[in-house]
Amino acid sequence: MKEHWTIGFLGFGNMARALAQGFVRSGFPGERMVACAKRYGRLCENAAPLGVRPVQTAAEVAAQADLVIVAVKPYLVEEVVSPLRGALRDKAVVSVASGVFFDRYEEILAPGTQHISTIPNTPVAVCEGAVVCEQKHSLGAEAFEAFTSLFGKVGLLEFVETSKAGAASTISGCGPAWAAMFLEALGDAAVKYGVPRENAYRLAAQMICGTGRLYLESGRHPGAMKDAVCSPGGTTIRGVAALEQAGFRGAVIAAVDAIEGK
Repeated sequence: MKEHWTIGFLGFGNMARALAQGFVRSGFPGERMVACAKRYGRLCENAAPLGVRPVQTAAEVAAQADLVIVAVKPYLVEEVVSPLRGALRDKAVVSVASGVFFDRYEEILAPGTQHISTIPNTPVAVCEGAVVCEQKHSLGAEAFEAFTSLFGKVGLLEFVETSKAGAASTISGCGPAWAAMFLEALGDAAVKYGVPRENAYRLAAQMICGTGRLYLESGRHPGAMKDAVCSPGGTTIRGVAALEQAGFRGAVIAAVDAIEGK
């Protein structure tokens, strides 16, 4: 990414802050980020620890930034972005507003504006995120390189068809809540048998991180990874059987169904 590029945030809520934290953690200077938000006082409080420059208006963000991240609630995208059509014409626009995709931005933005729609998850804050990216985009070569360089440092970039983006983002975006529930449940179980809670949570968290990293680096099928831990007649397979009897897989699939409406 070119040294002179400045990043701008339209909105500085949870996801924008997670991204900013990840960018800073990955080495991007906070002073090369600018942000606006509805509540300026709170914006200043949230921006200060990261070195992000707070401004009063969206127009100031559009004027100062080279790559503008649309991080407002989905229902506010048109209201916030439409007045900036002219100012954003020569910028690279990255949306992190869930469910607002390419065709909708083509209606909102000025013709020829470079843009891409994404749905990151909160672990981008520690550079271990997952970013669902719509395959259909209008970024030119330089803007695409800037986008992949910046976002690729805070998470795995997965490009998917628009029709699959909802389900993909459900797994990566809602999954952290379910993973946290699993982590908490493992902690409770360990505490039941006398393990101090802080030890239990750290062990469970590292196990989740390590299992994910093992899959990403080995590419082994999850079933094969499970089988590798399950010795015949051993303890792990008894636990697997108990989870199956309790409907573990079905419960996970049902959680996705509840969101996707199927």
